Amino acid sequence: MPKIGMEPIRRASLIKATITEIGAVGSLEVTVARIAKRAGMSSALAHHYFGSKEAMFLAAMRHVLTVYGAEVRGALASAEGGEGRARAVIRASFAGANFRREVVAAWLNFYVLAQTLPEARRLLNVYQKRIVSNLTHALRPRLGASAVEVASSIAAMIDGAYLHAALGAESPDAARATARVEAYLTLALKGR
Repeated sequence: MPKIGMEPIRRASLIKATITEIGAVGSLEVTVARIAKRAGMSSALAHHYFGSKEAMFLAAMRHVLTVYGAEVRGALASAEGGEGRARAVIRASFAGANFRREVVAAWLNFYVLAQTLPEARRLLNVYQKRIVSNLTHALRPRLGASAVEVASSIAAMIDGAYLHAALGAESPDAARATARVEAYLTLALKGR
């Protein structure tokens, strides 16, 4: 007989294990059996909760995006003015919960998965539109029509920092990544 109330706990455990294993392996070549073992359950139980490895990866990225969204909302709540809001989005993008080795590896693999899996592509599009929208809204009062271009460039730099961190030998350096993107923002604002 199934234990009542265990499904959310087991799903959360599998999601955490998926992110950890992708970080350890560095690719989507991680097996459900390996994920399930890290979560302390059988691969049959993992399949029961998610149905497929791709569904498990998507659930892990939804979790990553949820954590990221909460971080951005929290940063925006305390930000003042348009420039402050743009800097808050940048800083949230490199916050500790978001810019650590296993999450960076999950992002890299998410970009790859989005090339072949429509649901992953849809999630990536939602993320990309949301970040550009947040940045555009913050920058429009100061930059007018060029806010969209600057926002798109900042979003591309953030994604690029994740790719660079995923492919680099060193641990992700949040302070350096934040400083680089904020330096671009400063230059873009000086030009106006």
